[in-house]
Amino acid sequence: MVVVVGGGITGLAAAWELSATPGRRVVVLEASDRFGGKVRTSPFAGLPAVDEGPDAFLARVPEAVALCRELGLGDDLVSPSTAKAWLWWDHRLHGLPAGLVLGVPSDLAGLARSRLLSWPAKARAALEPLLPGLAARVADDNLGALVRARFGDQVLERLVDPLVGGINAGDADQLSAKAAAPQILGVAGASRSLLFGLRRQAAAAPANPGPVFLAPRGGMGSMVERLVAGLCERGVELRTGVTVDALERAGARWIVGDLTADAVIVATPAFVAAPQLAAASPEAAGVLAAIPHASVAMITLAYRDVDVGRPLDGSGHLVPKPGQRALTACSWASTKWAHWKTPGQAVLRASLGRLGNEAAAHGSDDELVTRAVDDLTEPLQLRADPTAVRVTRWEKAFPQHMPGHLDRVAAVETALRRDAPGVWAVGAAHRGVGLPACIRQGRAAARDAMARLADTLPT
Repeated sequence: MVVVVGGGITGLAAAWELSATPGRRVVVLEASDRFGGKVRTSPFAGLPAVDEGPDAFLARVPEAVALCRELGLGDDLVSPSTAKAWLWWDHRLHGLPAGLVLGVPSDLAGLARSRLLSWPAKARAALEPLLPGLAARVADDNLGALVRARFGDQVLERLVDPLVGGINAGDADQLSAKAAAPQILGVAGASRSLLFGLRRQAAAAPANPGPVFLAPRGGMGSMVERLVAGLCERGVELRTGVTVDALERAGARWIVGDLTADAVIVATPAFVAAPQLAAASPEAAGVLAAIPHASVAMITLAYRDVDVGRPLDGSGHLVPKPGQRALTACSWASTKWAHWKTPGQAVLRASLGRLGNEAAAHGSDDELVTRAVDDLTEPLQLRADPTAVRVTRWEKAFPQHMPGHLDRVAAVETALRRDAPGVWAVGAAHRGVGLPACIRQGRAAARDAMARLADTLPT
């Protein structure tokens, strides 16, 4: 028997992989009253399915697309109706310059045309190909330090941090380049100039690479619904409301609550996994316990079209940290997703809070709505109160992958192999925060568990 602790997307993906081979007992234990973790979709403002957490996944990495196809959702995938994005700076919305890769410029002409940066900052960025020492910056594994050293402060603070920091609800000066921006680091490690390397990469890319993001038309929650239904059909035992305090060794097996397992996959957040693993592997638990997490709030708002004075001609806007109050980003959701658009109505999804400003995500529902509306009124020229609101709190939902993160994750994996054979720990706090990364980790742990059982259990 294999027990999966945690019923978020990582744990469900692990169970899906485990259950592909008939005859194996698989049990998923989830402490809350629902499966899916940070993936949640519900009705809003007359729409049947509006996401409360992530609303898309990367399309150019295979794991989420492949899983959707396995679940029968392949023909239901849709892409955003626009790729245009904006940035709120100095009391105006600016279109993001062309040629950015996670905010890092590859097109100096596009950067020069933008009013986001001062002319001295543009001149500083243009010097990047002439600067030595790129290899040393790569070795530092600090995304902020790398970008500041190559392009200057304004490129980091007004372009890279709003994008990469926003994805992680963090601070680019405290993010691992290897973990948070491996595509940037890969180019930096193979080129003497980051700008020229990104330009060559863009020139070599397919002419029509397809959409960057995809999502099921029924919302991200439809993936969870299909997974749960499919797991039930395969005979997987799905239990909610079950708290796992610790794993106890029983010879070569593990006691998990009232179950005795041959293998255990722990797919809970790091701060939950740490006490669960403390007795089995104090070293692994200690590393996981030290990973910081940021809390955010998602405020979903509906407005009459006539009460939004600024055309919503893009997927949304970002707010650089120096100009932030509470809002870090706003998705112009009913423009971004054509199937969320209804006549006369605009839907917005406002993100509040990040590492270092978590107070912005705390307070009463009315306080959070007020903060969101206050920060949106000027950029979107709002003229009236919203017609519908929804507040979703994501406490400690964003693990921070700080410099050296992947080395620490490797140390966790080594400690578990040594101290707790038959136990794996995976999830957003380990090797990637996006859905494809979580699915990949869950399925890989399942394959490792099956391989171990094939080697150790009698036939």
